[in-house]
Amino acid sequence: MGIVEEAHNVRVLGSGQRIIVLAHGFGTDQSVWKHLVPHLVDDYKVLMYDNMGAGTTNPDYFDFDRYSTLEGYAYDLLAILEEFQVESCIFVGHSVSGMIGATAAVMRPDLFTKLVMIAASPRYLNDSDYYGGFEQEDLEQLFEAIRSNYKAWCSGFAPLAVGGDMDSVAVQEFSRTLFNMRPDIALSVAQTIFQSDMRQVIGMVTVPCHILQSVKDLAVPVVVTEYLHQNLGGESIVEVMSSDGHLPQLSSPDIVIPVLLRHIRHDIAV
Repeated sequence: MGIVEEAHNVRVLGSGQRIIVLAHGFGTDQSVWKHLVPHLVDDYKVLMYDNMGAGTTNPDYFDFDRYSTLEGYAYDLLAILEEFQVESCIFVGHSVSGMIGATAAVMRPDLFTKLVMIAASPRYLNDSDYYGGFEQEDLEQLFEAIRSNYKAWCSGFAPLAVGGDMDSVAVQEFSRTLFNMRPDIALSVAQTIFQSDMRQVIGMVTVPCHILQSVKDLAVPVVVTEYLHQNLGGESIVEVMSSDGHLPQLSSPDIVIPVLLRHIRHDIAV
């Protein structure tokens, strides 16, 4: 087992010719894909991994400098593809991994046939001509809450992020993976994500992008999908789903999995 494979808990399932890479967002790990994977393994080879800093990874491997920007995560993704000799893949990125995939696709467009983004945002902070959904004061309060009592913050944030029923299995699942993160790492990752600005990067993405989004999402307003659609450098398509929340593949699989499969299987009609 290679160092990269072990560090990121890389798993490869299925036996198809084409390769799909599944990458999770903040506060989760590869288990967030549990409803999708069974539908893929007959037709594709599925590669899943955990982002460094996830509760399932060794906290000793978390380099605070390397992961102070999303490029650190993009280099990890490229290292995984290299170690597994992946020459071409469909990349499915949830939340921050949508932008990690975009960054990697700018560096190595030859490795990606398309990007499927779920609940992705190039910037969370509002700007003079841009609506990301958050003011700086909102973020400062978020970071202070993580700093002061991480467990309490997890308990409050999980139902807000997932949406729907407070007692749902999806809320319990997200609470668990969120709380598995070491608090100082969780704070650092949250700061890197929420203060990122990838608007310049997305204009350099030439790989086709499928942008999927819940109609209601605490972290990503629907207008962000239109911004991505207008500003990505290559072909793109948007589908706003009737799901609620930031982790719809976990909380609303009946709605989201068929949509995901359609965008994985079918290319943008030019």
